[in-house]
Amino acid sequence: MRKKILFIINPISGGRDKKKIPGLIEKHLDKQLFDYRISFTERVEHGYMLAKAAVKDNYDIIVAVGGDGTVNELAKAIVNTNVVLGIIPFGSGNGLARTLKIPLKASKAIKVINLLNTDKIDSASFNEHYFFNVSGSGFDAHISQSFARNKIRGFMGYIKTTLEELKNYIPQNYEITLDGETIKRDAFIVSIANSSQYGNNAHIAPRADVKDGWLDIVVVKPIAWFMIPILAVRMFNKTAGKSSYVEMFRAKKIFIKRELEAAIHLDGEPRMEQKDLAIEIIPLSLTVIVPKYV
Repeated sequence: MRKKILFIINPISGGRDKKKIPGLIEKHLDKQLFDYRISFTERVEHGYMLAKAAVKDNYDIIVAVGGDGTVNELAKAIVNTNVVLGIIPFGSGNGLARTLKIPLKASKAIKVINLLNTDKIDSASFNEHYFFNVSGSGFDAHISQSFARNKIRGFMGYIKTTLEELKNYIPQNYEITLDGETIKRDAFIVSIANSSQYGNNAHIAPRADVKDGWLDIVVVKPIAWFMIPILAVRMFNKTAGKSSYVEMFRAKKIFIKRELEAAIHLDGEPRMEQKDLAIEIIPLSLTVIVPKYV
């Protein structure tokens, strides 16, 4: 019996044209293995609704065609179920796809789906919301919020937004409890990492592993704007932890108290949250199609 598979395409993710995706699916997907359908998202959270409906309709596999935000919408609909997630990367950063070594070329990602090789990865809850790649509070969340309003998508749009907001951002004071042990820090960023990178191979937490049952916490201290490029270089060569501006911790349960209500981000997607934040790892709770060499 062929497996039921639904491709959910986010037409605006990454600022890239996806009109050719249905044709690529028709050409490269093994129709002897799959009975497929394609849907396009029309608004924020529409992907989640489509995925939830597909779970009820007994689909075996749901494929996110988009970036980390699209992956998040679909994955939170199927976490802790028997439904399998596939990914065709089409975002600005594709952090989780890169971590799982899923090919960035669509035709190759479809061929990975044909192999039906699966693995289980961790997810995490954040004030009762899910994330699967990287979340956080601070400047990165502020940028995610600003970027969401920006008409320029893709990597260059992200860089433009970052440069515009950098000089005016004011760090907060944080009280962070890590598995019962509390620290206090003034911080530019408090990043909670399930995987190692934001996307585009910018590794904020080089030791993070999506299958180890831990979250990596990265505290970036207040930093002069002209030092940010040096920190960025460290992220790209996986040495962020060696910066004097960076502290790294590991925990399974995290509680954060902030001075102010402010944006957080979940896999790059912003949302306003209260001062108090609760984060917890959910080990091996999502099944994903991955290449056989992962």
